[in-house]
Amino acid sequence: MIIGVPKEIKTGERRVAVTPQGVDVLVSHNHRVLVERGAGVGSGFSDQEYQKAGATIVEKREDIWNEAAMVVKVKEPLEPEFPLMKPGQALFTYLHLAADRDLTLKLMERKIVGIGYETVQERDGSLPLLRPMSEIAGRASLFAGGMCLEPKNGGRGILLCGASGVPPAKVVIIGAGVAGTNACKVALGLGTRVSILDINPERLSYLHDITQGHVTTIISNRMTIEEEIVNADLVIGAVLIPGAQAPKLVTREMLRRMRPGSAIVDISVDQGGCFETTRPTTHENPTYIEEGIVHYCVANIPGAYPRTSTFALTNATLPYVSQIADKGYQKALEENEALRKGLNIFQGDVVCEGVAGSFGLACIPNPFDKKR
Repeated sequence: MIIGVPKEIKTGERRVAVTPQGVDVLVSHNHRVLVERGAGVGSGFSDQEYQKAGATIVEKREDIWNEAAMVVKVKEPLEPEFPLMKPGQALFTYLHLAADRDLTLKLMERKIVGIGYETVQERDGSLPLLRPMSEIAGRASLFAGGMCLEPKNGGRGILLCGASGVPPAKVVIIGAGVAGTNACKVALGLGTRVSILDINPERLSYLHDITQGHVTTIISNRMTIEEEIVNADLVIGAVLIPGAQAPKLVTREMLRRMRPGSAIVDISVDQGGCFETTRPTTHENPTYIEEGIVHYCVANIPGAYPRTSTFALTNATLPYVSQIADKGYQKALEENEALRKGLNIFQGDVVCEGVAGSFGLACIPNPFDKKR
């Protein structure tokens, strides 16, 4: 199979979909890998490294889309890439379609086979291709939050870890999944006062145990969220419903009750965000102030650490990329249940219920489901 790896064009995105080591694996399986010139530079990989691994360096992005049977990316395609897509072409990347109706309709129009990393799901409910980026986003959210609390960014001037004789910041984390748990670990390591909310009591019990009770765990509902964030210095939103829009758990009215100069970091922004006031930002302009609260809503937080993120992403995605390349997407989707759940768009139709439900679109049964 011919596999295309274009350079990411999203603002501030320096990750690349496949490392040279990943290319070597694919080439050893007799596949041809086309890598756009400079695609790996942001992650510290030279074109020479890709060539040494067996990739063909391509000058024009158009040639990658034109020749590749499968295009592997990091982020969702943007406007300049839409005309390059071919009907029946497999696109394997983070799609996050539930937060973007226009993108959903465009991919339907182009009749591509859209498989989203974020909806590949194992039987136990885990999201193996979202996990590595959620880990990094969760850990990085504390660094972002600390930056937001600096006065130059509109913050109250609070140092997260405090100082001798001065109490540390209060950090509230909404959501105890992978991102929230990793945020919790870093917050605890920094010495902050941490509260974490979730609707799953078993998850909260697990966090209470592994932190030896040093984290306050609270069942999440409208009242407990409001009670916790009122006195918070930093609130981190880490809520996820696979394939669907994130629920708006923090209203504008709740934010008005917080102290001016406090900060929020919305890790859920890719899925629409869990704060009513969320709107996507970039690494170049990461923050804005609304209702007196500093907002950090960068839609690709792991992109701030591209080399670490690229290695982590390729480690997770490569087995799936290899399976699609070795068997073709039809057979791979038929045989791999987790991968099958990753199918969002198939040749003009929406297959993912979460995406269809977000926009009131028709949802067809998965054509590769053996139970049909």
